[in-house]
Amino acid sequence: YRHGSVRAALFLGFSSGLPLLLVFGTLSARLRETGVDRTTIGFISWVALAYAFKFAWAPLVDRLALPPLTTLLGRRRGWMLLAQAVIVAGVIAMAQFDPRSDLRPLVITAVIVAFASATQDIAVDAWRIEATGPELQGPTAGAYQLGYRIAVLAAGAGALYLAELYSWRTAYLAMAALGLVGVMATLLISEPAPVAPASDAPLLVR
Repeated sequence: YRHGSVRAALFLGFSSGLPLLLVFGTLSARLRETGVDRTTIGFISWVALAYAFKFAWAPLVDRLALPPLTTLLGRRRGWMLLAQAVIVAGVIAMAQFDPRSDLRPLVITAVIVAFASATQDIAVDAWRIEATGPELQGPTAGAYQLGYRIAVLAAGAGALYLAELYSWRTAYLAMAALGLVGVMATLLISEPAPVAPASDAPLLVR
């Protein structure tokens, strides 16, 4: 657990877990409080389906370069930083919208944040696999899950507490600030060496 990649996974897990409730459970609570009917909230909850279908664009994230980000940071970190920037900007935008008068742009922004968050998950998972050998996959996954759960608590109970104490705008702006944790982690970690595709691996003859 002292390995740099394992510790980095803790912060990347936090970055991955933070947006989930902001476009799902916490957003639903915000909509209920502002008087949006339950049927509409139920439809809006479909935003979270972006996480279920991320396999559809995972090959694109795996293979597509993002100049100049790929040149400066590498393919994994480039995609991670782009996704994190979209998440932070999207959460800031969500803080500005009032569901009573700006429901449509709020939902559109939530969809964008969910899509960027799922994309971040793809890039982080690829980084985790490539950054450590088989002997560290367990500790890396454990550190990632710990960071993820801490972020879920922050975006759930933490955001609700801030909304009750101050306002929803303040709560979402605070969550956007926490999104910078992932940005800093991405800038500080190293790009892992790419793993050769399975088709390039030597065949073992029994």
